[in-house]
Amino acid sequence: MKVLVIMGSPRKGNTYHATERIREIIQETVPVEWEYVMLKDAHLEDCRGCYQCFERGEEYCSLKDDSSLLEQKMKEADGVVFATPVYGFQVSYLMKLFIDRHGYVFHRPRFFRQKALLLTTAGAVGSDDVLKYLNLVARIWGFEVAARVGIRTHATFGPLPPYVIQENEKKLQKAADAFLAALQTGTRSRPGLFDVLAFHIGRAPSGELGDLAPADHQYWTDQGWLEKKRRYYVDVPVNPLYHAIGVLVEWFMRRRIRRDLKAVS
Repeated sequence: MKVLVIMGSPRKGNTYHATERIREIIQETVPVEWEYVMLKDAHLEDCRGCYQCFERGEEYCSLKDDSSLLEQKMKEADGVVFATPVYGFQVSYLMKLFIDRHGYVFHRPRFFRQKALLLTTAGAVGSDDVLKYLNLVARIWGFEVAARVGIRTHATFGPLPPYVIQENEKKLQKAADAFLAALQTGTRSRPGLFDVLAFHIGRAPSGELGDLAPADHQYWTDQGWLEKKRRYYVDVPVNPLYHAIGVLVEWFMRRRIRRDLKAVS
């Protein structure tokens, strides 16, 4: 098994040590190939908002940095750990840059084989908000999120109380166990309502816009996702109620898109 860590901390501090603890816990059970991408050392330029990746495809991006390399590393991994300290109730600037540079994946998801573990560190509050955001990103990108964990840490206020250390250890142990179980299973779990809605919400514009969004339309066509009987990105059982809700939401979206296109034609 191969695990890739996207490290959003600019230093090897609390977030790095928490990720290392997860690695130690997992490797007590099975050997795992563990690789860190330290975003502070990666060459990622600021997104210019030119829309080339959305409209024509990511290969037309004018920025020549490490974004495609990082995408390939995620594809080759069995599991990906997204680790970030909480900065002002958000991910770190490094993690946000990484997410922005792969913004086209929101339109064209691709990580359906990979499992994800989401990790945050915060001095007091903010982990819940950041974990919700990372969960949103990872699941729309296609990842199956196996575990989410936020622990309390601080850099300058002295040692943590013993009970906090114990709580952190329990949380990391639980997250590591869940992540390992998902990696060992290998198969894709049934999608939740959010995942099914993401599929239908993405399919509506990809199917309706056509030449106005050629990269998205071609990608969804090539994947077979625009076929009428398709229920989800991958061939897994889908809850019939979730499917019905998704179909209804997609119908409303397609109707609105057609109305808007007609209004400006």
